[in-house]
Amino acid sequence: MTYADLSAESTAAGGSPSLGGYLATPPGPGPFPGVVMIHEAFGLNDMTRRHADRLASAGYLTLALDLFSEGGARRCLVSTMRSMLKGSGRPFTDLATARTWLAEAPQSNGKTGVIGFCMGGGFALLVARDGFDAASVNYGRLPGDLEDALRGACPIVANYGGRDTTLKGAAHKLEEALTSLGIEHNVKEFPTAGHSFLNDADLGPAALRPLMRVMGIGPDPESAPEAWQRIEEHFSRYLKD
Repeated sequence: MTYADLSAESTAAGGSPSLGGYLATPPGPGPFPGVVMIHEAFGLNDMTRRHADRLASAGYLTLALDLFSEGGARRCLVSTMRSMLKGSGRPFTDLATARTWLAEAPQSNGKTGVIGFCMGGGFALLVARDGFDAASVNYGRLPGDLEDALRGACPIVANYGGRDTTLKGAAHKLEEALTSLGIEHNVKEFPTAGHSFLNDADLGPAALRPLMRVMGIGPDPESAPEAWQRIEEHFSRYLKD
């Protein structure tokens, strides 16, 4: 597991000059399918690294991209969220750079997927039509013009929580839009799960964690194993030779 420096490629593309991420490499000689991982609003932390390690152990060359490379969450969160709401901006250039970097890596089989959580899930949904072969959206925010944003998207697997008060009805809306567009998909809402239910520990300031629990935010060890299995089966189907 190493730090990946994409600064040269990103600068040339007009993206973040200090772009980098955490690269988790599967055991063995490869080649491997690549997956770009997009972190939650808290940034590229140990939780995201564990998620990346998990996918690497399943056989995916996983790049957990740092969308806050230019200054951390405090400096970058607001501008990054604004870009997601607009559907354009530097984060999208950075994600395109990461996809190309992975596809051209010596260990890669040329196929790439994208996976995101929370804020990253919103981005994964928006870039699903930007050259990726498969996408995994986990409790990601839906764009306003959903069908327009999804038109031409790659196959999508999506996991949402029934107790997630921040995304009420999102799974149903996404299911309807993907069906209408004829995009291959598998969307599931887990009744006992809330937001960030794939995490294996609580995140955020300790003082806010009781409030986050009330809002339906936090791990759900009962639902997470099935959700991860759905992700791995989806990527296996569309990314592995």
